[in-house]
Amino acid sequence: MSRNAADMTDLEARSFGRALREGLAGLSAVQTARCLVAIAALLLALVTLDPFPDLRNPDVTTVVGGRMAVAYICFGLLAAVAVLFVAVTDAPALKTLVKPLHLCLVGWLLINIVFSESRGVSAQRFVLAASATSLAVLLPLLPPTQRSFNLCLGAAALVLLTLCYLGVFLAPEYSMHTALDITEPQLAGDWRGSFGHKNVASPVMTILVYVGIYLASAGSFVMGPAIAALAGIFLIFTGGKTSSVLCLAIYALASLVYVTRSLWVKRIICFVPLIAMNLLTVGSVLSPALGTMTRLLPLDPTFTGRSDIWQFALAAVAEKPVIGHGYAAFWDDVTERQTAQGAEWATSAAHSHNSYLDLAVTIGLPGLLLVILVFVLAPLVNFQSAQAHSRSGALAKLFLAVWLFGLYYGTTETFLLERQNPVWFMFALAAAGLHFLARFQCVAPMKSGR
Repeated sequence: MSRNAADMTDLEARSFGRALREGLAGLSAVQTARCLVAIAALLLALVTLDPFPDLRNPDVTTVVGGRMAVAYICFGLLAAVAVLFVAVTDAPALKTLVKPLHLCLVGWLLINIVFSESRGVSAQRFVLAASATSLAVLLPLLPPTQRSFNLCLGAAALVLLTLCYLGVFLAPEYSMHTALDITEPQLAGDWRGSFGHKNVASPVMTILVYVGIYLASAGSFVMGPAIAALAGIFLIFTGGKTSSVLCLAIYALASLVYVTRSLWVKRIICFVPLIAMNLLTVGSVLSPALGTMTRLLPLDPTFTGRSDIWQFALAAVAEKPVIGHGYAAFWDDVTERQTAQGAEWATSAAHSHNSYLDLAVTIGLPGLLLVILVFVLAPLVNFQSAQAHSRSGALAKLFLAVWLFGLYYGTTETFLLERQNPVWFMFALAAAGLHFLARFQCVAPMKSGR
């Protein structure tokens, strides 16, 4: 998807298998390999190496060293291959990633690891995060044309949806929450597909809805609507309230941003509601006035118990506001920490249930600020630049929608910088896509190599 002449995709209304065969037939061996690496990366992130976990098994939460080692190896190898492919043909695109702000974020993470309360854990998990994030960032550069990028995206989406639906109909005990689940039996009946929880399945399905809408707008009149419909139906049956509410609301917001010319008005549209959501959620446990406002809303004022977790996490931020407790290391062993009376259960939480608060806990307020600058503020500027230069409008809108969804989803769930989390992978891919579209055009389809 790099970088010389405009290419508006013209996928015809035909079977996906035929489209994929014809798409690959027009590519050289190297270009085909690049597409296969892109599809493998998407499937590795979305399907994972451990699909359909048995939540009835008491050992389900135990990390198996062998499986994790395979995950490290797979992400690391794919990232290395991606770097080699991209470095050969897209060195200018790679150079644009070497920015002072990006280097500051990486440098701060390394400093944070040195001062982490669990240095070994933080270092180990940072390696996986770096591999997965690098793969996501480079993925838009791997397919040789926008058409091949669409085919890769569509192929991965259809494989994932097929697996999820087959799981629901053929092995529901492995693809739906049941009353026999060890941790959350109250979720019985909610679909989770190949994922370990409905709160992972639902945001991924929301992103696939956006992918389907994009492919349809790009000319894929069979594959696009099919992906959007299948993902939308699955999203409803996951019972994921946050993702279900955000799905169409965020797409409407992205559409409004898309037709707005002024960057400052775009910022108001994107960030004012986001700030308000964070104030009414995490802010409600900090300020009595905000708490009163939250209780006036037709919502559970505790956000299904999240308020206790936020209060606990805010206390952890106050302990180490600058350096934090260590990248991805805080929530492993918090059972001995002090909590407010009646909220002791919060120490059993796996994360802060707010991406921004969780970053403040783990990598400190300076780290949170750097993440906001890189992943919250910069992508909108990049979208404005891509739009101003009329670069692949439909694709830019897809990346905008996925990025916006991640920002708002992060107000009640944790995913930013979270290693191989599929939502983080797609969010990083979208942010990187906007970065490259702001600087390069997509290449036109070619009959021979680049």
